Amino acid sequence: MRLQPGLAVVAVGGNSLIKGPDRMTVPDQYEAARETMVHIAEMIAQGWRVVITHGNGPQVGFILRRSELSLHELHPVPLDAADADTQGAIGYMFQKALYNEFRRRGMRQLAVTVVTQVLVDRNDPAFQNPTKPIGSWMDEETARRRAAEQGWVVREDAGRGWRRVVPSPRPRRIIELPAIRALLEDGFVVIAVGGGGIPVVEDETGDLVGVEAVIDKDLASALLAIELRADLFLISTAVEKVALDYGKPTQRWLDRLTASEARRHLAEGQFPPGSMGPKIEAILQYLDHGGKAALITDPPHIPAALRGETGTWFVQDE
Repeated sequence: MRLQPGLAVVAVGGNSLIKGPDRMTVPDQYEAARETMVHIAEMIAQGWRVVITHGNGPQVGFILRRSELSLHELHPVPLDAADADTQGAIGYMFQKALYNEFRRRGMRQLAVTVVTQVLVDRNDPAFQNPTKPIGSWMDEETARRRAAEQGWVVREDAGRGWRRVVPSPRPRRIIELPAIRALLEDGFVVIAVGGGGIPVVEDETGDLVGVEAVIDKDLASALLAIELRADLFLISTAVEKVALDYGKPTQRWLDRLTASEARRHLAEGQFPPGSMGPKIEAILQYLDHGGKAALITDPPHIPAALRGETGTWFVQDE
């Protein structure tokens, strides 16, 4: 499959900035960001207008860990503030990498980051059932003490230790959407909805209040793609294509899926909740709301996938 260039929302995973346990520093993350932005710049050079979103799980984890280690001297960092911090830091990496790549190519584009708030429903059932692990691993004694002292919800995680868990409510509205639209119309490459956006709720007066929660990055990116009526929703991840029976002797790579086929495989458990599942759910949400086409591939294969040579394409039912 091959699309004519139009408007694309490109979701970059936060884990893609971490190449390994020995490559986690900020310069290491910038180098990973630079590599990915080369491929997105090529996409832009081919005529695509692009909004870039990104994950921030590892980076928020680093901030929370630093906060834990310095509690004897400094105030803790609330989760919504950590989201804002990482939106700025990762946005800066992407902006700088794109500026340098555009300069090398003789392109006059400029990228800009919008620190983005995303409205969630304060009555979302997720607030009664926190499931998203964040922060560092703890032994049970430490976890229960932190829970008592700071009001955390903590859970044991698959025999590996204890972690804090927070709600993961569904995104309802992107607060800065009009600004994102205006920047696109003026020709900017926009970086927005980082980490799924900063989760906020409306209080009784209509004021926005930050909450301790994590919005799924892919679901928020799908909402952005729907609201912008994007021609393409592209999820950049760790694999070139999506597979059935992943990791098994019967594994087979997929070139193309209709919405119905993707929904069936999701229901059959082919796409686990902890890995490919949320990406497929986000793509189905986008297609269900009139989206034209979606694509999953890894950063180096983005140009080839857009030429129809690789990646897994998702399309409306025929």
